[in-house]
Amino acid sequence: MTYVIAQPCVDVLDKGCIDECPVDCIYEGERMLYIHPDECVDCGACEPVCPVEAIYYEDDLPDQWSEFYKANVDFFDDLGSPGGASKVGKIESDHPIVAKLPQQA
Repeated sequence: MTYVIAQPCVDVLDKGCIDECPVDCIYEGERMLYIHPDECVDCGACEPVCPVEAIYYEDDLPDQWSEFYKANVDFFDDLGSPGGASKVGKIESDHPIVAKLPQQA
């Protein structure tokens, strides 16, 4: 099990969750942040600091955003597990689910 970042994060990228994450498992894409499922230790520190309530425990992810579980997992298919977002920096792409969304205000 892991935490998942959902649609409310798209085009917001607050990054407060990154500062709270003790294991550096929240990566920045072009339009959204992603939690690495293999690096997340399920501590939950990220969830309460999200100003748009975009972070959910996997089992609590609302049905309307269920595809974001796949987006958070598949985002790392090519990247693998680098062992920390700070080593990688911003990734200039997004999962196709996110990339196809209209620009958020």
